[in-house]
Parts: sequence; structure tokens; C-alpha cells
Amino acid sequence: MFRNRIPKGCGFLFTFTKRISMMEKTRKLGPRKRIALVAHDNKKKELIEWAIYNKTTLVRHDLFATGTTGKLLEDALDRSIHKLLSGPMGGDQQIGALIAEGKVDALIFFWDPMEAQPHDPDIKALLRLAVTWNIPFACDRATADFLFTSPLMHAEYTSTVPDYSAYLKRDLKQK
Repeated sequence: MFRNRIPKGCGFLFTFTKRISMMEKTRKLGPRKRIALVAHDNKKKELIEWAIYNKTTLVRHDLFATGTTGKLLEDALDRSIHKLLSGPMGGDQQIGALIAEGKVDALIFFWDPMEAQPHDPDIKALLRLAVTWNIPFACDRATADFLFTSPLMHAEYTSTVPDYSAYLKRDLKQK
């Protein structure tokens, strides 16, 4: 009955769009964001320089960071940072958990693509969680600059979050 009102050739698109919209939820982000800052050893200097340059913007937000990066940021910005463990010691996983719990709104992760990391699986998992929970993230200075100069960074924003309830309720019986 409803399908008869859909223009010919648009049925698949309508069904696909309807299915996606039924599977999504939203999350409101306030103007004060909770931002996680992470940097590999060879990128810490670059992140600190970026943070100093963006100090007036960063002070408007709640900041989280892994171990050494958090200490360096506290010294450079002269403000308190929620410090977690060092990345290889579980800090990347702690930030991932905060993302999954909806307690981090954005991720700035200056990672070193030229240096193998002993905790590469943790790094991949962290980036996967950022995508899974649809939070904005930057992995280099240029992207971080674009992210921070967006008017959405300093305003209320409604983020679309996929609803994974069907995935969680799937039948796990062996066939």
C-alpha cells in the first residue's frame, strides 16, 4: 500500500533509508566537549605545539589524555588534564572505554605512521571505537585544525549514533 506511492525505481533507496533511520539513535553534545588527546612519542612535540596554539579554544573543554602526553599538556597549558595510563600500559584502552560509554566527544590522536608501536592492536581498536560511536577524530595537525575551527565544536550538536541492539540480540546458536 505505501510502496505504491514511492516513485518507480526508488523502492530500494526508500527501504534502505528507512532501515538505517530505524537503527540510529542520537546523542546531544553540549558546547563544552570532552576531548581525548593522545600522541605517540615522535608526535608529542607536535601535539604540544598544536595545543599551545589552540590554548584559548582548549580551555573551553574538558580534556583527557594518556600518561606522559597528559603531563606534558598540563605543563604547557597550565591547566588540569584528566590523565589516564600511558598508552602501551592501557591508556588507549581506557580512552576507548570512555568513548564506548559516551564520555568522550572527540579524539585528537597524533599517531606516528612511520613507527611500529608495540600496542598497535590497541591503537587500531581505539580508532575503530571512534568510528563505531561516530565521534569526530583527527590523526594529524591539519585535520585537528579543521575540526577545531568548525563552529560545531563550540555549539550544541546532535550526533547520530548507530543502534547496535539488533547486533547485540542476534542469535548466536550454531547452525
